[in-house]
Amino acid sequence: MNKNSLIIGISGGTGSGKTKFAKELISRCEPNDFIHISQDSYYKDLSHLSYDDRCNVNFDSPDSIDFKVLHEDLKSLLNNNNVNIPIYNYKRHKRLEESIELKPKPIIILEGIFSFYKSEIRELLDYKIFIDTSADIRILRRAKRDINKRGRSIESIFSQYVKTVRPMHKKFVEPTKTYADIIVMDGGKNKMALDIINNKLLPIIKDAIDAHS
Repeated sequence: MNKNSLIIGISGGTGSGKTKFAKELISRCEPNDFIHISQDSYYKDLSHLSYDDRCNVNFDSPDSIDFKVLHEDLKSLLNNNNVNIPIYNYKRHKRLEESIELKPKPIIILEGIFSFYKSEIRELLDYKIFIDTSADIRILRRAKRDINKRGRSIESIFSQYVKTVRPMHKKFVEPTKTYADIIVMDGGKNKMALDIINNKLLPIIKDAIDAHS
């Protein structure tokens, strides 16, 4: 494999501030140099199931993610090939027929709660950043997102949190913090996060962009 891009993995629990951190990082650079991939795009296609059955799937388990296709797409980008990223409909719990074509760029950001879970994907990551945010803040952020963007009721959100989100986080997400190169407290815009972006990541990114050009 010819590694033509730098991959930064961003992980952490649901609602920890992963997306905000990624956007904050990209905003300090030239956006055209970045690919931002969400692990959530790779939820397994459940269109063969009824809607009621899809609603009962544990989406907070790593079993819900198609890591094989994610790994293949990352390798393709590193080998300077275009890929087609799935589009997932969170309200209907299934993939759309359309996809998004991405062309290789100098910097790839992989963001998701299971970004560090699979060893074959970890091996592709040049830098691994874990966003470590307290559970009470994370559940409030998740509730706001799911109500506003995914049409969920507050009752269903908290029921899911107790049944799957919290136990899956403790079992599968929290342990991957040990793989992190950098641990950031509380998400994207606190002073610690901004210092890490400005002092550690931006010089690395600049070097990668210069090497890619």
